[in-house]
Parts: sequence; C-alpha cells; structure tokens
Amino acid sequence: MLTLDIFGFKALWSPYFLFILVVLTAAYFLITITFRTKFHESEPLTGKQASLFLTSMILLYAIKGSPLDLMGHLMFYIHGITMVILVLLIPPLFILSIPPWLWQSILRVKIIHSLFRLFTKPVIALLLFNGFFSFYHIPIIFDHMMQNRFYHGGYSMLLFVLAVFMWWSLISPVSEFQPLSGIKKVAYLFANSMLITPACALIIFSDSSIYATYHDPDVWANVMSLCVGPSVFSNLNLSGPELFSSMSLVDDQRLGGVVMKIIQEIIYAVVLSQVFFEWYRKDQEESEREMKKHILNPNIIE
Repeated sequence: MLTLDIFGFKALWSPYFLFILVVLTAAYFLITITFRTKFHESEPLTGKQASLFLTSMILLYAIKGSPLDLMGHLMFYIHGITMVILVLLIPPLFILSIPPWLWQSILRVKIIHSLFRLFTKPVIALLLFNGFFSFYHIPIIFDHMMQNRFYHGGYSMLLFVLAVFMWWSLISPVSEFQPLSGIKKVAYLFANSMLITPACALIIFSDSSIYATYHDPDVWANVMSLCVGPSVFSNLNLSGPELFSSMSLVDDQRLGGVVMKIIQEIIYAVVLSQVFFEWYRKDQEESEREMKKHILNPNIIE
C-alpha cells in the first residue's frame, strides 16, 4: 500500500493556505485588540472568543490544508468527516468568536445587513443550507465540482456562508437578530437533522460506488492533478485510490455516509443539551424571582 509522502510537502501541507490563515488570524487580533478603541461601545476581547477563533482556524487548516484534504480525494469517508466539520462545527465556533460589537460594525454595511435580514430567516436558512448540501452530493454534481478548482472552492465557500446563516438563528450574538426561543430551537434542530438525512441515505444504501471521482481512473486522475499539480501527478503513474486503502469502494462510501450522519447528530445533540440547560436555567431564575416576590410581599394575590 502506498503512502501519502509520494505527493510531496506542498501538496500535503498547503503552505500558501496556511499563510492566508495566519494573515487572517493576525488581522483578527489587530482589529479586536489593537484597533478596538476606534470602535464605539467595543468591549475587550475575551479569552473564550480568542480560543474559539484559534480553534476554528486550526480546524479549517486541518481539513483544507493538512493531509486530510488530500486523503479526502482518496477515501470518501475522509471527505465526509471534513465536509461535516466545515459546515457544522467551524461556523458556530466562528460566529461566537467574533465579539458582538464587531458583528454590529459588520452589519452596519447596508448590503451585508440586508443579506443577513433575508437569509437568516429560519425557514430560508434551513432550506437553503440543506438544499445546497444535498445538491452538492448528487453524483454528477459532486464529480463535476471535484474536477474544477474554482467550482469546488466557490461551492465550499458558499456552503460555509449558508451554514453561518443556518447557525445564526440558534446562536446570534447580536441583540438586533434575536435567536429562536427554546422550543423553536428544538424544532429547528430536528428539522435540520431530518432534511440532511436523504443525502446521507443515498450514500449509505447504494449498492455500488456512485461517485466517479473514486472509481473512474480518468475522473480520479483529473481530480488528483488539480489537487497535487499536473506535473507531480503525471510522474507518479497511479491507477486509482485503491492503491492507498484496503477498503472496498462501496464500504468506503457507506462509511462516509454513516460518519457524516453520526458527527452531525453528535453536534446537534451537544447544541440540544445546551438549549435544554439554558431553558432550565431561565425557568429556575424565573421561579426564584417569583419566590423572592412572595417573600418580600406575602400579601400579593396572583
């Protein structure tokens, strides 16, 4: 079985992408610390916000700049893991890492404010995100995207933006955009879980490999040439991804669908537990206020 070392350092570790993320991280800390005083009503950056931003950048590099990205072109289940992390884990971390005052400054831009007003409406956000996610995993669309650098990169960014809109209804840090209430959050998460199921089911229950990216030598060659560079790939004389894994194509595909669904359910379960905790806490605070009211004013008749 071959190892990934044959593709070289540049293909494995994407130094240019790492440089872009380092620049973005530097800009984040310059804006939130050094230039913060130029913004009215700004608050100091918290340790939690800084940690969340660094975590999101590390995860982004891990799935798009490390060998995991290359492995996603060789094994579908790796693609499934990286895709779910990109659209279901990084967006909420990113949203919460941006201080509310900075979000308010961004949303003062008229066109951005209008886009958020429209696309963060729960029903629209729900349908657009899950619709585009499912559309991406239609075999003919998936194979076409994987063979075009600009389509693949552009669609990945579109999914990320739609994921931000989808998560905004649950965790909006801006008072102007109030998130959904407790029971509505539960319904929203349940709907998200149901709408993403058909795409996973298509992948899990298929009896054959449905993506030419992984079973057609010509399509795979086009995909890998884009990934590692035509000159590097042409010198390797590789026939297909089976050289890097002992797993059958169908088992790999099914595992990809399963891990996408499992990771999605875990993330939603964590968020759901937080929703119930917040709901319980607010109910307890309300009960304590009522109790104090009765203690201070025992003659109050409700």
